[in-house]
Amino acid sequence: MKTLFLECSMGAAGDMLTAALYELLENNDKKAFLKQINSLGLNNISITVQPIEKNLIKGTKIHVKIYGHEEYEKNSCHTGHNHSQKHSCTNLKTIGNIISKLKVSKKVKDNAVNIYNIIAQAEAKAHCKPVTQIHFHEVGEIDAIIDIVSVCLLVDKISPNEIISSPINIGKGYLHCAHGILSVPAPATSNILYNVPIYTNEYEGELCTPTGAAIIKHFVTSFGQMPIMRIKKIGYGMGTHKIEIPNCVRAFLGESDKDADTTAIAQLQCNLDDITGESLSFAAELLLEKGALDVFYTSIQMKKNRPGVLFTCICEMEKADFFAKLILEHTSTFGVRKTICKRYILNRKTSIQKTTYGNIRIKTGEGFGIKKSKPEFEDIAKIARMKNKTFDGIKKNIKLK
Repeated sequence: MKTLFLECSMGAAGDMLTAALYELLENNDKKAFLKQINSLGLNNISITVQPIEKNLIKGTKIHVKIYGHEEYEKNSCHTGHNHSQKHSCTNLKTIGNIISKLKVSKKVKDNAVNIYNIIAQAEAKAHCKPVTQIHFHEVGEIDAIIDIVSVCLLVDKISPNEIISSPINIGKGYLHCAHGILSVPAPATSNILYNVPIYTNEYEGELCTPTGAAIIKHFVTSFGQMPIMRIKKIGYGMGTHKIEIPNCVRAFLGESDKDADTTAIAQLQCNLDDITGESLSFAAELLLEKGALDVFYTSIQMKKNRPGVLFTCICEMEKADFFAKLILEHTSTFGVRKTICKRYILNRKTSIQKTTYGNIRIKTGEGFGIKKSKPEFEDIAKIARMKNKTFDGIKKNIKLK
Protein backbone atom coordinates (compact mmCIF):
# COMPACT_ATOMS: atom_id res chain seq x y z
CA MET A 1 0.00 0.00 0.00
CA LYS A 2 1.39 3.40 -0.99
CA THR A 3 1.80 5.19 2.33
CA LEU A 4 2.76 8.77 3.18
CA PHE A 5 3.96 9.32 6.74
CA LEU A 6 4.41 12.86 8.10
CA GLU A 7 6.77 13.38 11.01
CA CYS A 8 5.67 16.54 12.84
CA SER A 9 8.09 16.56 15.75
CA MET A 10 8.72 20.25 15.07
CA GLY A 11 5.11 21.09 14.32
CA ALA A 12 3.61 21.81 10.93
CA ALA A 13 3.15 24.87 8.74
CA GLY A 14 1.82 25.23 5.22
CA ASP A 15 5.15 26.11 3.62
CA MET A 16 6.97 23.30 5.42
CA LEU A 17 4.41 20.70 4.32
CA THR A 18 4.62 22.02 0.76
CA ALA A 19 8.41 21.74 0.73
CA ALA A 20 8.43 18.24 2.25
CA LEU A 21 5.96 16.92 -0.32
CA TYR A 22 7.76 18.72 -3.15
CA GLU A 23 10.92 16.76 -2.35
CA LEU A 24 9.06 13.50 -2.92
CA LEU A 25 8.54 14.29 -6.62
CA GLU A 26 10.81 13.16 -9.43
CA ASN A 27 12.97 15.93 -10.94
CA ASN A 28 10.78 16.33 -14.03
CA ASP A 29 7.68 16.41 -11.88
CA LYS A 30 9.25 19.07 -9.67
CA LYS A 31 9.75 21.32 -12.69
CA ALA A 32 6.19 20.68 -13.85
CA PHE A 33 4.82 21.46 -10.38
CA LEU A 34 6.69 24.80 -10.16
CA LYS A 35 5.52 25.72 -13.64
CA GLN A 36 1.92 24.89 -12.78
CA ILE A 37 1.90 26.61 -9.39
CA ASN A 38 3.38 29.75 -10.97
CA SER A 39 0.68 29.70 -13.65
CA LEU A 40 -2.38 29.42 -11.43
CA GLY A 41 -3.81 32.73 -12.59
CA LEU A 42 -2.75 34.86 -9.61
CA ASN A 43 -1.10 38.08 -10.71
CA ASN A 44 2.27 39.23 -9.40
CA ILE A 45 2.87 35.95 -7.54
CA SER A 46 6.05 33.88 -7.83
CA ILE A 47 6.97 30.66 -6.04
CA THR A 48 10.55 29.42 -5.88
CA VAL A 49 12.36 26.67 -4.00
CA GLN A 50 15.70 26.93 -2.23
CA PRO A 51 17.90 23.99 -1.27
CA ILE A 52 18.93 24.56 2.32
CA GLU A 53 21.10 22.75 4.84
CA LYS A 54 20.66 22.81 8.61
CA ASN A 55 22.52 20.70 11.12
CA LEU A 56 24.01 18.75 8.18
CA ILE A 57 20.51 17.89 6.94
CA LYS A 58 19.58 19.01 3.44
CA GLY A 59 16.05 20.06 2.68
CA THR A 60 13.93 22.57 0.78
CA LYS A 61 12.56 25.99 1.70
CA ILE A 62 9.59 27.38 -0.20
CA HIS A 63 9.59 31.10 -1.04
CA VAL A 64 6.42 32.93 -2.08
CA LYS A 65 6.86 36.46 -3.41
CA ILE A 66 3.99 38.89 -3.85
CA TYR A 67 4.84 41.99 -5.87
CA GLY A 68 8.46 41.02 -5.41
CA HIS A 69 8.24 40.84 -1.61
CA GLU A 70 8.44 37.61 0.32
CA GLU A 71 5.68 36.67 2.72
CA TYR A 72 5.41 33.83 5.23
CA GLU A 73 2.57 32.19 7.02
CA LYS A 74 1.86 34.95 9.49
CA ASN A 75 2.93 34.93 13.11
CA SER A 76 4.41 31.48 12.95
CA CYS A 77 7.55 31.05 14.99
CA HIS A 78 8.82 29.02 12.04
CA THR A 79 9.44 32.30 10.25
CA GLY A 80 11.06 34.59 12.74
CA HIS A 81 10.02 37.41 10.38
CA ASN A 82 8.52 40.80 11.14
CA HIS A 83 5.96 41.95 8.62
CA SER A 84 5.77 45.49 7.39
CA GLN A 85 3.12 44.88 4.78
CA LYS A 86 -0.55 45.32 5.57
CA HIS A 87 -2.56 42.23 6.57
CA SER A 88 -5.54 41.39 4.42
CA CYS A 89 -8.88 40.48 5.94
CA THR A 90 -10.73 37.97 3.80
CA ASN A 91 -13.97 36.04 4.21
CA LEU A 92 -14.68 32.46 3.20
CA LYS A 93 -16.74 33.44 0.17
CA THR A 94 -13.92 35.58 -1.24
CA ILE A 95 -11.39 32.82 -0.70
CA GLY A 96 -13.74 30.34 -2.38
CA ASN A 97 -14.02 32.66 -5.39
CA ILE A 98 -10.24 32.99 -5.63
CA ILE A 99 -9.73 29.21 -5.47
CA SER A 100 -12.52 28.53 -8.00
CA LYS A 101 -10.65 30.54 -10.66
CA LEU A 102 -7.30 28.79 -10.21
CA LYS A 103 -5.96 26.58 -12.99
CA VAL A 104 -6.11 23.30 -11.09
CA SER A 105 -8.44 20.30 -11.12
CA LYS A 106 -11.80 20.28 -9.37
CA LYS A 107 -10.44 17.75 -6.87
CA VAL A 108 -7.63 20.10 -5.85
CA LYS A 109 -10.06 23.02 -5.58
CA ASP A 110 -12.49 20.99 -3.47
CA ASN A 111 -9.73 19.89 -1.10
CA ALA A 112 -8.49 23.47 -0.72
CA VAL A 113 -11.99 24.79 0.01
CA ASN A 114 -12.59 22.00 2.52
CA ILE A 115 -9.39 22.93 4.35
CA TYR A 116 -10.56 26.52 4.58
CA ASN A 117 -13.92 25.29 5.85
CA ILE A 118 -12.07 23.54 8.69
CA ILE A 119 -10.35 26.82 9.57
CA ALA A 120 -13.62 28.77 9.30
CA GLN A 121 -15.45 26.35 11.62
CA ALA A 122 -12.62 26.62 14.14
CA GLU A 123 -12.59 30.43 13.98
CA ALA A 124 -16.38 30.56 14.29
CA LYS A 125 -16.24 28.45 17.43
CA ALA A 126 -13.42 30.55 18.88
CA HIS A 127 -15.26 33.84 18.29
CA CYS A 128 -18.82 32.56 18.89
CA LYS A 129 -19.94 33.78 15.47
CA PRO A 130 -21.55 32.15 12.43
CA VAL A 131 -19.14 30.97 9.75
CA THR A 132 -20.53 33.60 7.35
CA GLN A 133 -19.31 36.36 9.69
CA ILE A 134 -15.78 35.01 10.02
CA HIS A 135 -12.99 37.06 8.47
CA PHE A 136 -9.54 35.59 8.03
CA HIS A 137 -6.43 37.59 8.76
CA GLU A 138 -3.16 35.70 8.48
CA VAL A 139 -4.68 32.61 6.81
CA GLY A 140 -6.51 34.84 4.33
CA GLU A 141 -3.28 36.10 2.81
CA ILE A 142 -2.46 35.02 -0.73
CA ASP A 143 0.66 33.14 0.40
CA ALA A 144 -1.46 31.01 2.75
CA ILE A 145 -3.82 30.22 -0.13
CA ILE A 146 -0.77 29.25 -2.21
CA ASP A 147 0.45 26.93 0.59
CA ILE A 148 -2.91 25.19 0.87
CA VAL A 149 -3.42 24.81 -2.89
CA SER A 150 0.19 23.63 -3.30
CA VAL A 151 -0.23 20.87 -0.71
CA CYS A 152 -3.53 19.80 -2.31
CA LEU A 153 -1.87 19.68 -5.72
CA LEU A 154 1.14 17.72 -4.40
CA VAL A 155 -1.05 15.19 -2.58
CA ASP A 156 -2.97 14.72 -5.83
CA LYS A 157 0.27 14.16 -7.75
CA ILE A 158 1.73 11.75 -5.17
CA SER A 159 -1.63 9.95 -4.74
CA PRO A 160 -0.92 7.94 -1.57
CA ASN A 161 -3.41 5.28 -0.50
CA GLU A 162 -3.13 6.50 3.08
CA ILE A 163 -1.59 9.43 4.95
CA ILE A 164 -0.45 8.92 8.52
CA SER A 165 0.94 11.56 10.86
CA SER A 166 2.93 11.44 14.05
CA PRO A 167 1.54 13.30 17.07
CA ILE A 168 2.08 17.03 16.50
CA ASN A 169 4.41 19.23 18.53
CA ILE A 170 2.45 22.45 19.02
CA GLY A 171 5.13 24.50 20.81
CA LYS A 172 4.45 26.70 23.82
CA GLY A 173 4.48 30.30 25.01
CA TYR A 174 2.78 33.23 23.31
CA LEU A 175 2.29 34.56 19.79
CA HIS A 176 1.47 37.95 18.27
CA CYS A 177 -1.33 38.01 15.72
CA ALA A 178 -4.09 40.25 14.36
CA HIS A 179 -6.15 39.55 17.51
CA GLY A 180 -3.32 40.56 19.86
CA ILE A 181 -1.15 38.38 22.09
CA LEU A 182 -2.45 34.82 22.48
CA SER A 183 -1.26 31.67 24.21
CA VAL A 184 0.07 28.81 22.08
CA PRO A 185 -1.83 27.12 20.57
CA ALA A 186 -4.20 29.89 19.51
CA PRO A 187 -7.93 29.20 20.11
CA ALA A 188 -8.64 28.45 16.45
CA THR A 189 -5.67 26.09 16.21
CA SER A 190 -6.82 24.32 19.37
CA ASN A 191 -10.26 23.81 17.83
CA ILE A 192 -8.77 22.45 14.61
CA LEU A 193 -6.61 20.00 16.56
CA TYR A 194 -9.52 18.64 18.59
CA ASN A 195 -9.15 14.84 18.82
CA VAL A 196 -5.69 15.03 17.20
CA PRO A 197 -2.74 13.71 19.28
CA ILE A 198 -0.60 16.72 20.25
CA TYR A 199 2.19 17.48 22.73
CA THR A 200 4.68 20.18 23.67
CA ASN A 201 8.31 20.27 24.77
CA GLU A 202 10.91 22.89 25.62
CA TYR A 203 10.76 24.84 22.36
CA GLU A 204 9.06 28.23 22.57
CA GLY A 205 6.70 29.56 19.93
CA GLU A 206 3.88 28.48 17.66
CA LEU A 207 5.20 25.33 16.02
CA CYS A 208 1.86 24.30 14.51
CA THR A 209 0.03 27.02 12.59
CA PRO A 210 -3.69 27.08 11.76
CA THR A 211 -2.92 26.35 8.12
CA GLY A 212 -0.67 23.42 8.96
CA ALA A 213 -3.20 22.05 11.45
CA ALA A 214 -6.09 22.27 8.97
CA ILE A 215 -4.10 20.60 6.17
CA ILE A 216 -3.22 17.69 8.45
CA LYS A 217 -6.76 17.43 9.84
CA HIS A 218 -8.14 17.20 6.30
CA PHE A 219 -5.71 14.73 4.74
CA VAL A 220 -4.44 12.50 7.53
CA THR A 221 -6.31 9.22 7.92
CA SER A 222 -4.71 8.16 11.22
CA PHE A 223 -2.19 9.29 13.83
CA GLY A 224 0.53 7.29 15.53
CA GLN A 225 4.00 5.93 15.02
CA MET A 226 5.39 5.16 11.59
CA PRO A 227 3.87 1.92 10.29
CA ILE A 228 5.96 -0.96 9.01
CA MET A 229 6.92 0.31 5.56
CA ARG A 230 9.63 0.19 2.93
CA ILE A 231 10.83 3.76 2.39
CA LYS A 232 11.20 4.91 -1.22
CA LYS A 233 11.72 8.66 -0.68
CA ILE A 234 12.14 11.15 2.15
CA GLY A 235 11.30 14.85 1.92
CA TYR A 236 12.52 17.58 4.27
CA GLY A 237 10.41 20.75 4.42
CA MET A 238 12.48 23.36 6.23
CA GLY A 239 11.27 26.23 8.41
CA THR A 240 13.27 29.38 9.15
CA HIS A 241 12.97 29.45 12.94
CA LYS A 242 16.51 28.99 14.26
CA ILE A 243 16.85 26.33 16.92
CA GLU A 244 19.55 23.83 17.76
CA ILE A 245 17.83 20.84 16.14
CA PRO A 246 16.56 20.57 12.54
CA ASN A 247 13.38 22.60 12.17
CA CYS A 248 11.52 20.64 9.55
CA VAL A 249 8.61 18.42 8.59
CA ARG A 250 9.79 15.06 7.28
CA ALA A 251 7.66 13.23 4.74
CA PHE A 252 8.29 9.51 4.20
CA LEU A 253 6.85 7.91 1.07
CA GLY A 254 6.92 4.15 0.69
CA GLU A 255 5.09 0.88 0.63
CA SER A 256 3.57 -0.26 3.89
CA ASP A 257 2.83 -3.88 4.59
CA LYS A 258 -0.87 -4.05 3.96
CA ASP A 259 -1.03 -6.98 6.35
CA ALA A 260 0.33 -5.02 9.32
CA ASP A 261 -1.78 -2.63 11.33
CA THR A 262 0.35 -0.95 13.99
CA THR A 263 -2.05 1.87 14.70
CA ALA A 264 -2.16 2.83 18.34
CA ILE A 265 -5.30 1.76 20.17
CA ALA A 266 -6.59 2.47 23.65
CA GLN A 267 -7.45 -0.15 26.26
CA LEU A 268 -9.90 1.18 28.86
CA GLN A 269 -10.41 -0.81 32.07
CA CYS A 270 -12.13 -0.62 35.43
CA ASN A 271 -12.79 -3.02 38.32
CA LEU A 272 -16.44 -3.58 39.29
CA ASP A 273 -17.93 -5.37 42.28
CA ASP A 274 -21.23 -3.52 42.72
CA ILE A 275 -23.01 -3.84 39.39
CA THR A 276 -25.71 -6.26 38.28
CA GLY A 277 -25.20 -8.68 35.42
CA GLU A 278 -27.98 -6.95 33.49
CA SER A 279 -26.32 -3.53 33.75
CA LEU A 280 -22.96 -5.03 32.81
CA SER A 281 -24.43 -6.69 29.73
CA PHE A 282 -26.21 -3.49 28.71
CA ALA A 283 -23.00 -1.43 29.00
CA ALA A 284 -21.00 -3.93 26.94
CA GLU A 285 -23.58 -4.06 24.16
CA LEU A 286 -23.88 -0.26 24.11
CA LEU A 287 -20.13 0.24 23.69
CA LEU A 288 -20.02 -2.28 20.85
CA GLU A 289 -22.93 -0.56 19.15
CA LYS A 290 -21.08 2.76 19.42
CA GLY A 291 -18.05 1.35 17.59
CA ALA A 292 -15.74 -0.13 20.23
CA LEU A 293 -13.31 -2.63 18.71
CA ASP A 294 -13.97 -5.14 21.50
CA VAL A 295 -15.60 -5.27 24.94
CA PHE A 296 -15.25 -8.09 27.47
CA TYR A 297 -15.07 -8.75 31.20
CA THR A 298 -12.99 -11.13 33.31
CA SER A 299 -13.66 -12.54 36.77
CA ILE A 300 -11.32 -11.15 39.43
CA GLN A 301 -11.03 -10.96 43.20
CA MET A 302 -11.17 -7.48 44.67
CA LYS A 303 -10.73 -5.84 48.07
CA LYS A 304 -12.25 -7.51 51.13
CA ASN A 305 -12.32 -10.80 49.15
CA ARG A 306 -15.19 -9.56 47.02
CA PRO A 307 -15.75 -11.30 43.67
CA GLY A 308 -15.77 -8.80 40.82
CA VAL A 309 -15.15 -8.28 37.15
CA LEU A 310 -12.46 -6.52 35.16
CA PHE A 311 -14.37 -4.56 32.50
CA THR A 312 -12.29 -3.95 29.35
CA CYS A 313 -13.05 -1.83 26.30
CA ILE A 314 -10.65 -1.67 23.34
CA CYS A 315 -11.16 1.29 21.01
CA GLU A 316 -9.41 3.60 18.56
CA MET A 317 -7.12 6.00 20.39
CA GLU A 318 -8.88 9.16 19.23
CA LYS A 319 -12.19 7.82 20.61
CA ALA A 320 -10.85 6.94 24.07
CA ASP A 321 -12.40 9.96 25.80
CA PHE A 322 -15.78 9.19 24.25
CA PHE A 323 -15.80 5.57 25.43
CA ALA A 324 -14.37 6.42 28.86
CA LYS A 325 -17.31 8.75 29.38
CA LEU A 326 -19.76 6.00 28.38
CA ILE A 327 -18.15 3.58 30.85
CA LEU A 328 -18.38 6.15 33.64
CA GLU A 329 -22.00 6.82 32.75
CA HIS A 330 -23.26 3.25 32.33
CA THR A 331 -21.32 1.37 35.02
CA SER A 332 -20.84 1.92 38.74
CA THR A 333 -17.14 2.75 38.51
CA PHE A 334 -15.66 6.04 39.70
CA GLY A 335 -12.61 5.80 37.46
CA VAL A 336 -11.35 4.35 34.18
CA ARG A 337 -7.74 3.41 33.42
CA LYS A 338 -6.32 3.95 29.93
CA THR A 339 -3.42 2.05 28.38
CA ILE A 340 -2.08 2.79 24.88
CA CYS A 341 -1.37 -0.41 22.93
CA LYS A 342 -0.30 -1.42 19.43
CA ARG A 343 -2.05 -4.11 17.47
CA TYR A 344 -0.85 -6.42 14.71
CA ILE A 345 -3.64 -7.78 12.55
CA LEU A 346 -3.97 -9.69 9.32
CA ASN A 347 -5.41 -7.90 6.33
CA ARG A 348 -9.02 -9.03 6.16
CA LYS A 349 -11.44 -9.50 3.30
CA THR A 350 -14.75 -11.27 2.79
CA SER A 351 -15.67 -13.18 -0.35
CA ILE A 352 -18.64 -15.28 -1.48
CA GLN A 353 -18.12 -18.99 -2.22
CA LYS A 354 -20.58 -21.36 -3.90
CA THR A 355 -21.13 -24.60 -1.97
CA THR A 356 -23.56 -27.51 -2.05
CA TYR A 357 -25.51 -25.59 0.61
CA GLY A 358 -25.65 -22.40 -1.45
CA ASN A 359 -23.59 -19.21 -1.29
CA ILE A 360 -21.74 -18.59 1.98
CA ARG A 361 -19.39 -15.83 3.09
CA ILE A 362 -15.72 -16.69 3.59
CA LYS A 363 -13.56 -14.49 5.81
CA THR A 364 -9.85 -14.46 4.89
CA GLY A 365 -6.88 -13.03 6.80
CA GLU A 366 -3.49 -12.65 5.17
CA GLY A 367 -0.08 -11.31 6.17
CA PHE A 368 3.23 -12.00 7.92
CA GLY A 369 3.56 -15.04 5.64
CA ILE A 370 0.26 -16.37 7.01
CA LYS A 371 -3.03 -16.95 5.25
CA LYS A 372 -6.11 -18.36 6.91
CA SER A 373 -9.77 -18.57 5.95
CA LYS A 374 -12.98 -19.65 7.60
CA PRO A 375 -16.69 -19.55 6.76
CA GLU A 376 -18.81 -16.89 8.44
CA PHE A 377 -20.42 -18.21 11.62
CA GLU A 378 -23.89 -16.85 10.90
CA ASP A 379 -24.01 -18.56 7.48
CA ILE A 380 -23.00 -21.96 8.89
CA ALA A 381 -25.41 -21.63 11.80
CA LYS A 382 -28.28 -20.77 9.44
CA ILE A 383 -27.58 -23.83 7.27
CA ALA A 384 -27.28 -26.09 10.33
CA ARG A 385 -30.73 -25.00 11.53
CA MET A 386 -32.29 -25.42 8.09
CA LYS A 387 -30.76 -28.87 7.58
CA ASN A 388 -31.24 -29.95 11.20
CA LYS A 389 -27.51 -30.78 11.33
CA THR A 390 -24.75 -29.98 13.80
CA PHE A 391 -22.69 -26.82 13.35
CA ASP A 392 -19.41 -28.78 13.20
CA GLY A 393 -20.91 -31.25 10.74
CA ILE A 394 -21.81 -28.49 8.27
CA LYS A 395 -18.51 -26.68 8.76
CA LYS A 396 -16.46 -29.83 8.02
CA ASN A 397 -18.28 -30.27 4.70
CA ILE A 398 -17.33 -26.79 3.49
CA LYS A 399 -14.23 -27.15 1.34
CA LEU A 400 -12.50 -23.79 1.21
CA LYS A 401 -10.93 -22.75 -2.08
